[in-house]
Amino acid sequence: MNVLLSAAFVLCWSSGFIGAKLGAGSASAVTVLMWRFLPLTVVLIAVALTVTRAAWRGLAARDVARQAEIGALSQSGYLLTVYYAIQLGVSTGTTALIGGVQPLVAGALAGPLLHQYVSRRQWLGLGLGAAGVAVVTLADASAAGGVAPWAYAVPFAGMLSLVAATFLEGRSRTRVAPSVSLTVHCATSTVVFTALAVGTGSAVPPAEASFWVAIAWLVALSTFGGYGLYWLILRRSGVTAVNTLMFLMAPVTAVWGALMFGEPFGPRTALGLALGLAAVVVVRRGERGGQRPYAGGGREGPRGAVSGGPGRSGRATGRRPLPAGPHPDRPRAAPPS
Repeated sequence: MNVLLSAAFVLCWSSGFIGAKLGAGSASAVTVLMWRFLPLTVVLIAVALTVTRAAWRGLAARDVARQAEIGALSQSGYLLTVYYAIQLGVSTGTTALIGGVQPLVAGALAGPLLHQYVSRRQWLGLGLGAAGVAVVTLADASAAGGVAPWAYAVPFAGMLSLVAATFLEGRSRTRVAPSVSLTVHCATSTVVFTALAVGTGSAVPPAEASFWVAIAWLVALSTFGGYGLYWLILRRSGVTAVNTLMFLMAPVTAVWGALMFGEPFGPRTALGLALGLAAVVVVRRGERGGQRPYAGGGREGPRGAVSGGPGRSGRATGRRPLPAGPHPDRPRAAPPS
């Protein structure tokens, strides 16, 4: 996987948490989300009717409906909980860190659902990443004041929504172009957030220029950058590559939040960042070993992708599989962006 592409993904995905905090200063979560997606969806539909019409050919109604379901989980559900948690006072770093356990949850469930496995070296890397997430989460939570304990469960619910979307996509047999999935997901989010905003009387945007700066930030960096790159990297390099990069989101967001908003950043946060970087190195070396997923029942993994790289077959390698160490060739997450 290209290093520059990975770095761009990490920065763009992390920018979503920062943009959410920028928007929270002038409007409610549903107002920000409605105006983030409404103009974007209009543009994407216009592009779909002209530039990317060919990508929609051959898609059945059920394929589009499945993408709408995935979008409702991976984008609408995930983003709403992230924005609401930040509105409640949970720091950007902590919100990102809670979402950072997603790869571990997905990895634990992938075996029985998608019949895919990772090597021992890759599990070591994932364990290092989990340790980094725990260290930084505890540091941020201990420094936060005036935040209700239940507020930390809000982004956790969003993480579970993202995991559900991961497996829903992983079990799909139809390949959908990224331009199609992005359009359907954004259109779905527009319907969800507009309904919520109108229903709660929050549809009218504020007059402050800072609100529209936040909207532009979120559309350009988070949606096109973070969300688009997530799906691109997933399809090119597989779930393990995405998982390891996900471990970098929380430390990067914590550093960014400290520099931009004065959020706490101490030695424990720095330690978590180091563990996240170590996780990336360990897992990427494991991938270069050529480990391939197990295809249960002779069935190839989702979309024929494998953790060792695109284009390889889904047969077993002869290595001893971990009892509960599967990994989905998972879909996306949302930029939460």
